[in-house]
Amino acid sequence: MDEFWLHPRLGTATRDGRAPRHYLIALQHAVHTIDADPRWQRWWDRSGFRTCQLGIVTEGVDHLRPSADIRHVGDQLRANFTCALPPTCSDQELMRRAVTEVRTMFEVIREAMALPHLPPDPEPAPPPSSPDDVPVIERALTSVPRELEQQGYLTLTQVQNFFG
Repeated sequence: MDEFWLHPRLGTATRDGRAPRHYLIALQHAVHTIDADPRWQRWWDRSGFRTCQLGIVTEGVDHLRPSADIRHVGDQLRANFTCALPPTCSDQELMRRAVTEVRTMFEVIREAMALPHLPPDPEPAPPPSSPDDVPVIERALTSVPRELEQQGYLTLTQVQNFFG
């Protein structure tokens, strides 16, 4: 069994070429905190999957609803989600938003797989000491047909293709 069951992949869809590093760091930290919590590990063990690859794409646009792509690949669950960038706020509020965002993603996974209720949020851990080490995949938003432009969110196909 892997030491870690949760493997984050972080990405950002940008229109201006800038990655929202602070929020990506907060999201990665929230994922690692959940991964280290034994209650979440026991919850995940009930899924029947060895690991979960959690892809999170932050969008530099306001969107009406998030997109999600959840698939079984061998003994791994691959779940890719989009999330909007939060407004400028304190580091503590940013961490709170990141934990809520990741928990919401797992609520979608839980419902899709008919798993029991999620465990409580883990105890907050101190933020990473070297946040520049957060690997981020950056992609410019691809053009979308004019009739879809006003949707304001990545399409399911874009989410499916984001991480390769």
